[in-house]
Amino acid sequence: MNQLKTVLNIANKQANLGFGLVALLTAGGEQLFSSVVFKCPCNDWNFEYGMVFLLVPALALLLMGFILSKKTWKLVTGLCVRRSSLCRWNKVTSCASILLQIGATALVAPSSWIAVALLNGNYFECAMTGTNVSLFNNHLCGVKTTQAECQTELYKFPCGKSDKVSTAGREEVMQNLRAESQILGWLLIASIMLCNLVFACVARCTSPISYLQLKFWRVYDQEESTLLDKYTAEHAKELADRNVKSFFQMKPPKDFVTPSNKDWEKISSLFKFYTKDHYYSTLHQHVECCEETDDGMMRLGSVRSSDISPEAPPMFNLADGVSVAI
Repeated sequence: MNQLKTVLNIANKQANLGFGLVALLTAGGEQLFSSVVFKCPCNDWNFEYGMVFLLVPALALLLMGFILSKKTWKLVTGLCVRRSSLCRWNKVTSCASILLQIGATALVAPSSWIAVALLNGNYFECAMTGTNVSLFNNHLCGVKTTQAECQTELYKFPCGKSDKVSTAGREEVMQNLRAESQILGWLLIASIMLCNLVFACVARCTSPISYLQLKFWRVYDQEESTLLDKYTAEHAKELADRNVKSFFQMKPPKDFVTPSNKDWEKISSLFKFYTKDHYYSTLHQHVECCEETDDGMMRLGSVRSSDISPEAPPMFNLADGVSVAI
């Protein structure tokens, strides 16, 4: 868990490098999993066993990508309570946009798993030898073996043994299966790259800000996230130290300033970027809109709707640097 979270943090800092590392680590894990854990049963469970090893780890990696994403929890937190806002169409489209962004990042690991597994061919071979479809079996076995022999012996092919089918016939069947698996793997890789290119081009074409400003925004977002984690840990430590000392020393606690629940809620909400305001995060907007009160504290101000340019559509912050205008 910690290693995968570290890799995803790297992916947030350097999108292309991070995605490459995630794909390489996933590919290495699949190779290790295939050679050490996977053992085809070579019976009527071949299909179920092969498909579970092909798809279930990919599903687990997809869910892990959603779980480890900060945007997921920013999106989910408070949604069940704020029922009135869910009825608004713009809220629905905003949530759909964020889910699309999270999913695009989370799909890197599972798609890499499936692609490498198909190129390797072990899972596909095991699964396909477990099918009991006459047309498929005839396609695999050809004229060298009868249909009855093929259906009976096909289960044993991944284990390298067969009682009635010759070694040459079995090898031909396995080579056909491996070739089909590798073709599917390369088609999947090409499809993913093409979809990624199309999505990136559409996102950049519809972006109301320039490439360099988007790059600056990405750097700022990462730096703010790092500093926020640092100051959060320090602030929590100071508050805990103050409370523990007050408890053991049996003295009233000293005054300690900490953000209110409303302040935390404001900086934890989803952020929309408007070209006129030049705010790069909810924290940035919160700080710029604060006003000093008579007691020296800061009070959250308000942003008037007239200050927002109607011609500049809002955009949602993306960790991978691809912006989508809503």
